[in-house]
Amino acid sequence: MSRHIKYFILFWIAVICSGDAFAQRITVEVPAKVAAGENFRLSYMVNTQDVEDFRAGNIPAGIEVIAGPYTSQQSSYQMVNGHTKSSSSITFTYTLYASKQGTYTIPAAHAVINGRKVVSRTAQVTVVGHARKGNTGGQGEDDVQLRSAGSGISGNDLFIRVSANKKRVHEQEPVLLTYKVYTLVELTQLKGDMPDLTGFHTQEVKLPQQKSFHIERINGRAYRCVTWSQYVMYPQMTGKLTIPSITFKGIVVQQNRNVDPFEAFFNGGSGYVEVSKDIKAPGLTIQVDPLPHRPADFSGGVGSFNISAQINKTEVKAGEPLNLRVVIGGVGNLKLIKQPEVGFPKDFDKYDAKVTDKTRLTVNGVEGNMVYDFLAVPQNQGAYTIPAITFTYYDTAVQGYKTVKTQPFHIKVNKGDGKRNNEGDYALEDKDIHGLIKGDADLRPVGEYFFGSIGYFISLLLPLLVFVFLLIVFRKRAVEMADIVKQRGKRANKVASKRLRQAAKLMQAGKADEFYDEVLRALWGYVGDKLNMPVEQLSRENIADKLTLHDVNAHTVNKFIEALDECEFERYAPGDIAGNMNKTFNSAVTAITEIERIFKKRKH
Repeated sequence: MSRHIKYFILFWIAVICSGDAFAQRITVEVPAKVAAGENFRLSYMVNTQDVEDFRAGNIPAGIEVIAGPYTSQQSSYQMVNGHTKSSSSITFTYTLYASKQGTYTIPAAHAVINGRKVVSRTAQVTVVGHARKGNTGGQGEDDVQLRSAGSGISGNDLFIRVSANKKRVHEQEPVLLTYKVYTLVELTQLKGDMPDLTGFHTQEVKLPQQKSFHIERINGRAYRCVTWSQYVMYPQMTGKLTIPSITFKGIVVQQNRNVDPFEAFFNGGSGYVEVSKDIKAPGLTIQVDPLPHRPADFSGGVGSFNISAQINKTEVKAGEPLNLRVVIGGVGNLKLIKQPEVGFPKDFDKYDAKVTDKTRLTVNGVEGNMVYDFLAVPQNQGAYTIPAITFTYYDTAVQGYKTVKTQPFHIKVNKGDGKRNNEGDYALEDKDIHGLIKGDADLRPVGEYFFGSIGYFISLLLPLLVFVFLLIVFRKRAVEMADIVKQRGKRANKVASKRLRQAAKLMQAGKADEFYDEVLRALWGYVGDKLNMPVEQLSRENIADKLTLHDVNAHTVNKFIEALDECEFERYAPGDIAGNMNKTFNSAVTAITEIERIFKKRKH
């Protein structure tokens, strides 16, 4: 039996180790279409830095390798519910030259990751247009060029622009700060950290780690540019606040034309040199004006907000708890506002509110909802009124203070039953003296013992049989659950359907807030299970990229993203509440059905 236990333990260790290995992958990124005669990039990103023996596939004829591979490493740390999580990746980048028209397939890349061989997918690129006859080394069309080693890099060849969407704001009014890189040279690496800003509460907008360049013309020259970083800043002080300049460290690749390319290839050289370049991003000055004379009930909120409230009971017994939920939503400094005050009657015992943060950071600032759940226990019977809850904030659209309020609640408290009821769950108290057992006694003959009986031997054998049975069952379940990704994807539609059925019941009952929360859980939960993505990685950009990798067309991807947006914003839309809920429900069902249909079609 001990041998079976060893096999069982070894089996589970193998399952765990193989699950860790499946998590490692190589992601390939290359433009789908390029013009003949242009340079373009081929990048392979591995979601760990423990990589050995990386080898790219053979580049097909018609495409030339100009430089590479260049490696860049990224690391990130997150604090989730008090636990620190870290992730790292390494990217291998090649600079390629499209010399001939046609459609080319780039074979898969190979690497040894954590001792296991991992293969990327193949990539396809289409070369169109007419190739240029040559490159003389001059500016020509002013596109990105591989310069000769030793040539200078001026401020017009590589620079960073810093912009703010507002130069004059009020206290707590969000400002979007953007750093954008423009280049005419082959920039392969760039590093620069945002300094600590005095007088601002700052949050960084998450952008894709894999940067994607596009073309912009400035003074007649075509620059490759990319938004490098963005920050949402909330000014906490008034006056002129300065954003200092930052010096970024860049690496530019240049070609050493004195090295014979064949000699460089066979002697282990590259024929290319890396040049360090400091790029100074200029500073900015933001004028922060003080808010006008603040009302006594000012919440500290600056932006555009709304407030709603609902109560779980309007008729209770004395001593029974009731819950009042207050939701403040909109766009602005939601995380910096004061908790709303509820004027419970004097005969009510009040408890600290439970605060739930349902916000997200966007380029417009913090959007979403702050949810406050208040618990109160009426002690005496009678008719009571909880007055309307007011929320006063500074509206940046009208440049003035605005007060919004909820409806009042009328509570009928009936006579209590004398039981001790409050916010806690009380178990029945046991008594130390119990009543006598009534009825006939169960008498046994003298000399009849359990020891040595058939029941005695069965009780000894039964645990052994149960252990063998459980060993077989667990072994079978372990085999079935070894492919956890497949299991999670299979149940995604089932879980989402169950949540949508619950949402349909809430829609029929007219419970709008609970309905929208349930639909959101269905959408986020479905895509997380279907794509095997952890909660902290769920974002619109990541979802769109993952669905595209699974051959989901752009129309269906946009339909799913639109379903998320509708669910989050239709609750605040004016007009028919029931109509808004019905529209949101149909959008969610359609989006999930379309994605499920495409995944099923791929299997056949």
